Amino acid sequence: MIASLVLALALQGALADRVAAAPDGDVRFSFATRAGVCGNGRNVISLECDDGSCGRHRISSGNYYDDDAGCPCEPGPARVALRKVGGRISRVRTYVGGAWRPAGDAPVTDLGAVPAAAAARYLLDLAHGAGDAGHDAVFPAVLADSITVWPDLLRLARTTALPRETRRSAVFWLGQAAGEAATHGLSELVDDSSVELEVKESAVFALSQLRHEEGVPTLIRIARTNASPSVRKKALFWLGQSDDPRAIALFEEILTEKR
Repeated sequence: MIASLVLALALQGALADRVAAAPDGDVRFSFATRAGVCGNGRNVISLECDDGSCGRHRISSGNYYDDDAGCPCEPGPARVALRKVGGRISRVRTYVGGAWRPAGDAPVTDLGAVPAAAAARYLLDLAHGAGDAGHDAVFPAVLADSITVWPDLLRLARTTALPRETRRSAVFWLGQAAGEAATHGLSELVDDSSVELEVKESAVFALSQLRHEEGVPTLIRIARTNASPSVRKKALFWLGQSDDPRAIALFEEILTEKR
């Protein structure tokens, strides 16, 4: 375990050094994605893909109306393009599948395929230090194969010095990290008095997006006990979208008490 951690840190350091050494322009690299991730190589990335079905999570940009075409289902790799201006990263673009288009007028440095662990570590570090571009570095880190990212996402969400959009992006993707540990982390964010209201509300939304209604018990607790009326209202709203019997029972209880 220690040896693999040392190796991952060394690889990440090498990637950061290669990006730093590249001239201004676009810096590209690719890495393996986790199971269930696919894309059309351009403007669509889907999660939870299985047997031609793209599940409920599809991220698209621009105009994309071919719902009848089904899932793009080209599994990986993830391709990341960093725009470098004045030695700093000003933009992060992410694609899955496909191939790079021929370079235009701007200089392009292609670093090729890199280990998923190194890519995730670099991107998470970039989210910590890239200013307004940091929020775009969170998503590709989540796509990396065989990497547990939720502890880093929780740290990003708690770092008040970061731009709000970066923290909200971390909260959203924390909600997509299945498992009891991630759910607990979201619950802690909602309960933490030092966390801003908007971030708390983002955490409530993330809980509502957990698979198999895993966030419902926590949302019910928030709706019952949270000190903020706004946060309680958000929890009740998202419970109302769940059609879960436990949520219906809570609504009945609340309405009965108001009689």
